[in-house]
Amino acid sequence: MPMPMPLIDQLGYLAFEVSDLAAWEAFATGVLGLAVARRWDGGLALRMDGHAARFFVHHGPADDLAAIGWQVADEATLEAVAARLRGAGHDVREGTAAEAALRGVVRLVVTRDPAGNAQELYFGPARAAEPFTSPLVRSGFVADDLGLGHLVVSTADDVATGAFYRDLLGFKLSDRIACTFYGHAVDITFLHTNPRHHTLAFGGPQPKRLHHFLLEVRSLDDVGAALDRAAAAGVRIAQMIGRHPNDKMISFYALTPSGFQFELGTGGRLVDDASWEPCVHDRISEWGHHPPERYAPRRPKPAAPGGAS
Repeated sequence: MPMPMPLIDQLGYLAFEVSDLAAWEAFATGVLGLAVARRWDGGLALRMDGHAARFFVHHGPADDLAAIGWQVADEATLEAVAARLRGAGHDVREGTAAEAALRGVVRLVVTRDPAGNAQELYFGPARAAEPFTSPLVRSGFVADDLGLGHLVVSTADDVATGAFYRDLLGFKLSDRIACTFYGHAVDITFLHTNPRHHTLAFGGPQPKRLHHFLLEVRSLDDVGAALDRAAAAGVRIAQMIGRHPNDKMISFYALTPSGFQFELGTGGRLVDDASWEPCVHDRISEWGHHPPERYAPRRPKPAAPGGAS
């Protein structure tokens, strides 16, 4: 069903269930450069911009994505999107007052996408009283009206997932990447809901519900500094710095304490729907994004003197 504009304004927040809350706090503040906004028994909220909170980290065994928060403009839009979802056969329940208070929003409704990912659609997010500054990310994060960044989710059925986000939530196709990457077949679909090149992507099943989330910073120096912090903290680097062909982001990938990845980059492309033409790219990266071991391959140890092993 064609729609004149997306119903979703932005990716408002992500909620994670994590087994080690202390490790996550140290990682979020000491590696990513986020700030603790508030705490409660068994959880904490993190901020990165003018919103009061962008991440909700809850203690639990899953070590995975717990919910995706999609921000809409107002209550009328929330009613409209809930009606579309119900009309398509999706269960939609009203969020409780306690749930809305925890997320810092006026009202929310809850449903699930075809992969089972919890979707929290809301309006009226709380704003922080003071501007955000990070002593680690001096240039600041690219967020605010563009949302916190993007995420790549696991899917068992790409067609059903695409229909859910495009036909019901109004996301638009940015492009696809179809190629082979280190022996793995890749076919990823990228969708946008505001000028950020993509807010959501998917491309088949992954070990966890979430493959990665992205944070964008305003300078390449802050990307390099984050890579240094990750290495110093013993964070496992998954892919070194490189540049993607579709969104032009210069970024690296590493693992969170829960085992799914984060991407941190700069220079992301913006989409103008009036002139944008989706296409299919035949590579993951224009350059880089190789695993670290590709830059320093293991070499056989030299033989000991006298032929001893």
